[in-house]
Amino acid sequence: MDAAELDRLVEQIGEEILARAGRRAALPPDAEGLNIPDLVCPGCTQRCPQTCERKAKEIVKAGACRLSASDKLTGIDPAIASLIDHTLLRPEATRDDIVKVCREARKYGFASVCINPYWVPVVAAELAGSPVKVCTVIGFPLGATSTEAKVAETEAALRVGAQEIDMVQNVGALRSGDQDAVKSDIAAVVEVAHRAGAIVKVILETALLDDNQKVMASMLAKMAGADFVKTSTGFGPSGASAHDVELMRMAVGPEMGVKASGGIRTLDDVKKMAAAGASRIGASASVKIVEATTGKEQPVTSGY
Repeated sequence: MDAAELDRLVEQIGEEILARAGRRAALPPDAEGLNIPDLVCPGCTQRCPQTCERKAKEIVKAGACRLSASDKLTGIDPAIASLIDHTLLRPEATRDDIVKVCREARKYGFASVCINPYWVPVVAAELAGSPVKVCTVIGFPLGATSTEAKVAETEAALRVGAQEIDMVQNVGALRSGDQDAVKSDIAAVVEVAHRAGAIVKVILETALLDDNQKVMASMLAKMAGADFVKTSTGFGPSGASAHDVELMRMAVGPEMGVKASGGIRTLDDVKKMAAAGASRIGASASVKIVEATTGKEQPVTSGY
């Protein structure tokens, strides 16, 4: 379709709308979109991409690379979707699984896709041109590798497209009272990441810490220059709790991010964590969570 044909199509749609405008009262009360034969946009609820496949295809053929469908089409709450790091960290995840979560992230507008470092190049390619960030994990899931190994792993991930780094703190060092080692471990990763324009989230693995240790770990992460503290890997004894998120938020104050992760599977879970102070959510049940804002929930599959 050339430009002249597209102009005629737009003119035709406009004429049809005007011609039908005086007849809306005669339409069924549930009429919407373009799903009524021979009628264009009676009672329009902005569902054209869903209900008029022919015109959508003609517009794409003319050169459009994307069609706009407002929240009246999807019903997804963008404020919820934009909180979520769509996560797939299962060791058995395949390339097809990874591509699927990338497509879901683009569709729903999640904050990032969080995957193991091996998959960073695939995710970077899949998310190219999208606002969804590429997130990966470092020193995962134990946090007990050397600082040098964490720095090397971070540098390698950044080279192939990582934009957010979720590193596991040295839990054993923290529990041993070696605060300098914990802080310097984080600071080394932060330096490398920030130099490349990436942000760092420090995973505390709160299930292994008492409340004093959670507060200390949060403060050390802040002192080391990290951007977020994060509750859990999803591989520990338990995941996020509102109590832990509250403690972490109190420790780091309002200017630093707090990410709740591990065991978050429902919209209610997200709301509880956000109310406790979380500014980011890590979840593998992301699609189910956002579909809950529309009343069309999907089955849950674990990403851990």
